[in-house]
Amino acid sequence: MNQTKPSNYRWTICGLLFVATTINYLDRQVLSLTWKDYFVPEFHWTDSDYGTITALFSLFYAGSMLIAGRFVDWMDTKKGFLWAIGIWSVGACLHAFCGIATAGLITNEWFTGFAGAKASLETVGNTALVLSTSVSLFIFARFVLALGEAGNFPAAIKATAEYFPKKDRALATSIFNAGATVGALLAPVSIPYIAKAYGWEMSFVIIGALGFVWMFFWILIYKKPEAHPRVNAAELAYIQQDIVAHEQITETVVSASPVKKLSFKDCLKFKQTWAFTFGKFMTDGVWWFYLFWSPAYLADIYKMSSTESAFPLFVLYVITLLSIIGGWLPSYFVTKKQMNPYNGRMKAMLIFAFFPLLALLAQPLGQYSYWLPVIIIGIAGAAHQAWSANIFSTVSDMFPKQAIATVTGIGGMAGGLGSFFINKGSGVLFTYAGETQMKFMGFVGKEAGYFIVFSFCAVAYLIGWVVMKSLVPKMKIIQL
Repeated sequence: MNQTKPSNYRWTICGLLFVATTINYLDRQVLSLTWKDYFVPEFHWTDSDYGTITALFSLFYAGSMLIAGRFVDWMDTKKGFLWAIGIWSVGACLHAFCGIATAGLITNEWFTGFAGAKASLETVGNTALVLSTSVSLFIFARFVLALGEAGNFPAAIKATAEYFPKKDRALATSIFNAGATVGALLAPVSIPYIAKAYGWEMSFVIIGALGFVWMFFWILIYKKPEAHPRVNAAELAYIQQDIVAHEQITETVVSASPVKKLSFKDCLKFKQTWAFTFGKFMTDGVWWFYLFWSPAYLADIYKMSSTESAFPLFVLYVITLLSIIGGWLPSYFVTKKQMNPYNGRMKAMLIFAFFPLLALLAQPLGQYSYWLPVIIIGIAGAAHQAWSANIFSTVSDMFPKQAIATVTGIGGMAGGLGSFFINKGSGVLFTYAGETQMKFMGFVGKEAGYFIVFSFCAVAYLIGWVVMKSLVPKMKIIQL
């Protein structure tokens, strides 16, 4: 191998992270794309029931993120990622058997298969029992899914910090983070058709099995850059340029105790942690609302089935691919404008924070065509993903590598809590609005409910940015 010309193996690792994130978001989307068509008639779910399940998933995800960050730091990147995707793939497949388990617990008929379980449940007169039992089982499956999925971003951010210098991390993060968009994009054009052809159960099994395939390639391909035979000396020097060059940073340097790893308590002493945590709390739930409720929105407001909404949802997530700008813009500020990474990132995030304001117009313009809210939600989703790539990179900008996954986990927990509130609140609000035909700002029923939630989604990023900038006005590196 030519040792004078840098190899580019770091992009292969970035590609693996992209695929893992794609699978991550495919797995969590199966439920949102099947429940209206299949679970409402089979298990008698309401918006509030679905909201409870998605909210608890967010809560489980939040708690698991706190554990996952520490777990990945302890196990290190390769083993930590294997455990994470293995657990979430098992959790994804577990959803398929919730129907059989519901029928078994109620009728004591356990070995009837997927079709037999449906037939058994049709004979049960107590629909409330079917509802409560199925909801409880799906909550358990979502718990296992959340436990594993929480490890994706701490492990991916840690791998990015190992394979990329600071100036390239936002771009690398935006690329692998685009897997969230691609997963969301592929979901509506695959899952509804799998469910229609083979049953909703097989949509969980087939999508869930993708994670086990990824694990095989991760075992074969991933090693630390300094130990990887495909990374030559020139590329390793490029990767480690921050260590070698000791970037000239003029702002204040904050010193921590000289310990090998930071504990949760240590991390919470720093304003950088709180800035990242608040930014995630305010904005993660917005993306999850768009992810979990967009199919229901098209079904409730425009009466579309899951297959009818497939193309609009596909277009929505194609638009979110514009988020790749989220990696380029801060690099432009750093390289061309000579800004330090944090200032360049925060300037880019402020720009991205204005685009979600378009969500204020989603419901008013929706009366003319459903394509207008679809396009607006797509733009808001792109802004979120661009914001997300940069807020993750603020951690690797200012924290040492051995603390990155832990701090990312703390912020992820906060994001999960924010998602819990928005998903649970949305489910309750939509059920109430539909039952009472609530009126708000000229909208009636569920349209009024969606307008309220869209309004919060519109302003969340500007609030998050202002608080983050107030807590950490300048770049401050934490040294161990």
